[in-house]
Amino acid sequence: MAEIRRRKSVTCTIGKVRVGSDAPVVVQSMTNTDTADVLATVQQVEALARAGSELVRVTVNNDDAAKAVPHIVDLLQRRGIDVPVIGDFHYNGHLLLKKYPECARALAKYRINPGNVSVGRKDDDNFRTMVEVAVENQKPVRIGVNWGSLDQQLLTRMMDENSRSAEPKDARDVTMEAMVVSALNSAALAEKSGLRRDHIILSAKVSGVQDLVDVYRNLASRCEYPLHLGLTEAGMGAKGIVASAAGLSILLQEGIGDTIRVSLTPAPNGDRTEEVIVAQQILQSMGIRSITPQVTACPGCGRTTSTFFQEMAEQIQSYLREQMPVWKQRYAGVEEMKVAVMGCVVNGPGESKHANLGISLPGTFEEPKAPVFVDGRLMTTLRGDRIVAEFIDILDNYVDSHYATKTAALTT
Repeated sequence: MAEIRRRKSVTCTIGKVRVGSDAPVVVQSMTNTDTADVLATVQQVEALARAGSELVRVTVNNDDAAKAVPHIVDLLQRRGIDVPVIGDFHYNGHLLLKKYPECARALAKYRINPGNVSVGRKDDDNFRTMVEVAVENQKPVRIGVNWGSLDQQLLTRMMDENSRSAEPKDARDVTMEAMVVSALNSAALAEKSGLRRDHIILSAKVSGVQDLVDVYRNLASRCEYPLHLGLTEAGMGAKGIVASAAGLSILLQEGIGDTIRVSLTPAPNGDRTEEVIVAQQILQSMGIRSITPQVTACPGCGRTTSTFFQEMAEQIQSYLREQMPVWKQRYAGVEEMKVAVMGCVVNGPGESKHANLGISLPGTFEEPKAPVFVDGRLMTTLRGDRIVAEFIDILDNYVDSHYATKTAALTT
């Protein structure tokens, strides 16, 4: 794994998940169901957790949602899903947490947006109320600043001060500074209201890559709270994936970031778990965490006019992801495995030799055979219509013979 020196921070525990400088970078996600629909929300939380989300956030925006939370957490536990559930509060969180104490107790963490809870107005009563509930229930809080809902009184004051200065800054720079000030002032107020320092996580989300990098570099240099990273409203498809990867990778490479979320807009009726897979892939591609076996596959060219190698690569990648929930319970280190599915003889044998397990499929006009390499050595050559099934058998046998079972590891 890459030796990236993590920024020093305190460590916060959310349920059984540790977040902070000495803990792995944690992947989290958020549901898009109506939280009041208990079954639909449970099903989506379960899907996200099984995909690898280690924290899952749900909207708590009204009475019905708050009433549903304890039932959601209870049903998840009865299904064996032990993922911490986080409550996302805006505007009326102070009312809901006080009115529904069972909701407050069931949640593993609260997310508070200081721009939406009257920080700076009414003596900060709403914010203080939420913090007091968190203190009472010993729950951590993420203070999540977002430039789409930034405290307008703070921003106006800072803009006015900037306009009167001898050398005014650009409005964009003042906005970025206001986000950092909002987060730090809110954290100080939370501590003053009794919240423990190791129960505070900060975030400062924007939707531009360079803005994200600048605001988090600034925030990271001025505090030791754990930081949650994410490009807010990242967008759909390739745009959202590329923008999130670009911004998060720069910060993660600098050791900034303790939890991450990729805020993809799913296609209509699309799979919500895509955001989890993308977040995991960012961490694994950078060598920060090993989460699932990786498949190396060539992009294809005029030598690979058949789609067979593409279909096989997709089948193998899907098979590995499907097996991981079982494998990670049984086998130690299997997430480090590398598999190559290559489409012709140009780079196929060489790339296959660099993987733990690799297959070089025949390209156009090549002899119809597929050599299989295991740990750099030619093991066998496959032919015919059962190449995929036979390769999966070889893969299963490799996993069973090369990775120690966890029960055996515990007794040795």
